[in-house]
Amino acid sequence: MNPAEPPLEGAALVKEVCRRIRVARSYWDAHNNAACRRERDRALTLYNTLTKEQKAQIPEVLKVWLRYRSEKYFGDHRTPPGTQRLGRGNQGKRRSRNR
Repeated sequence: MNPAEPPLEGAALVKEVCRRIRVARSYWDAHNNAACRRERDRALTLYNTLTKEQKAQIPEVLKVWLRYRSEKYFGDHRTPPGTQRLGRGNQGKRRSRNR
């Protein structure tokens, strides 16, 4: 958002939340995880500013995706992007004995 623009309110805010969730879902479908994570965070930030009545205006499909499915993959319990997993390396791979 441009800082010069006034903050969104009412129906415009609800519409923007829906748009951002749909954009995040399209990035998800395209396997673009970094962009999906960014849009999801933006959508969630706006969603958390909505009143109870405004949240009721968001289609249920979008709310479910935002709260449950995306949380499964992008929640705080997941390894943050850009970090390497410290694991067993090549120790888990076995060499074929039939040469």
